[in-house]
Formats: sequence, C-alpha cells, structure tokens
Amino acid sequence: SPTGEAAAQQVVSALRQQFGATARILVVASDQPGDPEFAIAVERQLKASGAQVLETVRGEPKDARDALMRIMAAGGKLDAVACSQAAGNWLVLASLKTDFPALGDPQLVTPHKYRWPNFLKPENLLNIANQIAVIAIVAIGMTMVIITGGIDLSVGSLLALSAVLTASLIRDFAGGVNATFHGMVLACLAAILVCGMIGGFSGLMITRFAIPPFIVTLAMMLVGSGLAYILAEGQSVYQIPDSFVWLGRGADLMSLPNAVVLMLLLYGLAHVLMSRMKLGRYLYAVGGNSEAARLSGVPVPRVLMFAYIASALLAGLGGVIMASQLKSGSATYGNMYELYVIAAVVVGGTSLSGGEGKMLGTLIGAFIIAVIQNGMNLTNVESYKQKVVLGLVILGAVLLDRIRHRR
Repeated sequence: SPTGEAAAQQVVSALRQQFGATARILVVASDQPGDPEFAIAVERQLKASGAQVLETVRGEPKDARDALMRIMAAGGKLDAVACSQAAGNWLVLASLKTDFPALGDPQLVTPHKYRWPNFLKPENLLNIANQIAVIAIVAIGMTMVIITGGIDLSVGSLLALSAVLTASLIRDFAGGVNATFHGMVLACLAAILVCGMIGGFSGLMITRFAIPPFIVTLAMMLVGSGLAYILAEGQSVYQIPDSFVWLGRGADLMSLPNAVVLMLLLYGLAHVLMSRMKLGRYLYAVGGNSEAARLSGVPVPRVLMFAYIASALLAGLGGVIMASQLKSGSATYGNMYELYVIAAVVVGGTSLSGGEGKMLGTLIGAFIIAVIQNGMNLTNVESYKQKVVLGLVILGAVLLDRIRHRR
C-alpha cells in the first residue's frame, strides 16, 4: 500500500469526493514508520480544504478508542475516519459503528492497496526507501556499537529529542515560520550536538565505570524521552517554515528523495570507514576480543567512545530528518525505533556477540524489514501481530547467527 504523503493524498482525495469540504473527520495512524507522516499530511490537507479534523491520533488502538470516547462524550458526530493501512486493521475501528453508535454512521477510509506489479514499480520502491531512510541512517551507528559488542537502546528517544529540540530552536530563536536558512542549519546542528553529548556521556559511563551498555543506554533512553516531553510540553511544535521540509521531502538529484541520497552517501562513508581505515579495524578488534585488542595497542576506551558518540549523532540526524519530513517536532517520534534499528542490523548479518558485521548488510536488513512490514499491511495483519512478527524476525536472525558460529 502507499504510505506517507502518497497515502495521504489518496485518502484526502477520496474524502473530498465522498463528503465534500465540511466533513467531520478523525485521523488515525499507527506508530509504524511512514504512519506519522501520513497523519500529519492528512491533517494538513484536510484543514487546508476546510474540513473539520476533530482529532489526530498517532499511536496504538487504545489511543484511537480514547479519542472516540472523547468525541462521543462531547456529543460530537463523525462523518469519516481517515486511517493508514495499518490502523485500518485495528479491531476498534472495525467495530466502530457497533461500539460507538452515538457517533452516527462514520465511514472508514484507507489507502487503496497496490497489486503486486504496482508494488514493484520504481516509484513505490523509492517510497519505501524514503520511509526507511531514518531507520537506515540510525542503523549505521547501531552497527558500529553492536560490532564492538555493545548495544544502544537510547536511539529512539534521542531521535525524538533531536526533532523536538530542532523545532523548538527554530520557533524560539531562529524566527519561527520566518526563520532563515542559517538559523535552521544552526538549530539542526545544535540538536545533533546535544545528542552527541548524551552519547559521549553514555560512552564515558561504559568505559570509565564499566557499567553494562544495556543499563547505561536504557537509562539514557528514559532521560532522552523525558527531556523531549519537557521541551515539547506535551504538544507538537509546528512553527517551522515551509522551506525546512527540503531535507525530508525534497528530491533534487535525479528525482531521488534527498533523505535517500543522504542515506546512501552516509552508507558509502561508513563502508569506507569500516573496510579501509584503521578506526574500522579497531571497532572489529574491540568487538572480537577487547582484552586482546588492548594488549595489541588498540585504544579501547576511545574506540568505544567513538561508537556511542557516532550512534547518538546519527540518531540526532535522524530526528532532524523526521522533523523535516513531518514539518514538526514531537516527543512521540522515534517510538519503537530502537527495535526497528536493532532488527535491521541483526537481520543484516551483524552478530550481537560483536566482531562481525557489514554496513551493506545493515542497509539490506533495513529494506527487508520495510518490505516485510509493507507485505503485512497488504495482507491486513493487525499492528499488534506485526510486532510479534518483528520480534520473531529478530529472534530468528540471532538464532541463525548462533547456529552459524557453532559450525
């Protein structure tokens, strides 16, 4: 099925044809990659056409149920529910008319499904690439961390923090909707730098005090998420100029999305780093046997610091891209992204034991995850079941890695 902007245009067009410009609409999307973009785009286009958007939900089925309860308690009526393909599979929406009769006779409007040949069309494959660009970019840093034998659970929260911080700095210090190019660049760099500092703190805790990476990054995940909610004050930050979407939505090089071009460029640089430079060999050495690497003269603490700082910086960059794609910053961004990123790395062949992995494998892993999700959406698999499948994919990839090592 189409996702993001493409899905939004299709749904809004159907709503206009069926209900006109005065419809009362609830917008619902899951927290899967591509769905937040869909929700933002639908809300923006509907409001521009004069339709009444009662609420916009981005999250889980319980969030949709809560929104429906609020609308019903206020005595409101619904003409339609505009939802993404994944959200359209939720039982709460399937039983909408029987569970919420006071809302009237709302229609469920979802994007049309592609047939298989359309799925393979270049424009759809490019759309998939654009949707996973953020996950793939963050996965570069995660690959480095996992190759050293560590893990970074904070990337999703740092992504959200970066998006909120970028949007807030543009709103408060760069002029808001009238921000200049230089002001926006400085806001982006500041947000990425803050994430890098948090990554440096994680690396310091791991190298200086020998705290397990799982514990340190779990703590930073909570800290990052909390800071994002504090900065955003529980709201999305929208006061961003239209020109800011260039990075996330623009397509200047041979019609390739700018986010995809940046993703490919970063993977090229990461491949050179890991395969041609001394630092890359050090990362593999630390993951293979840190004590042997230390005795061989490898500066293990500095190598680990680099890995965690790089992971945090790339998570910060991912947040900037997502803020650009959605033209807003929200503390809800990046939800579950650490799991999608780890899944991409593991499915791509990087060993969780450390010492093994390729950047190209991670990129392929990210595409595999995206295609699996797209396929589940096409076959109407509910979002809860999709999480089960994702967990089994991660477990299966790790199991295959263990079997391969035993041989």
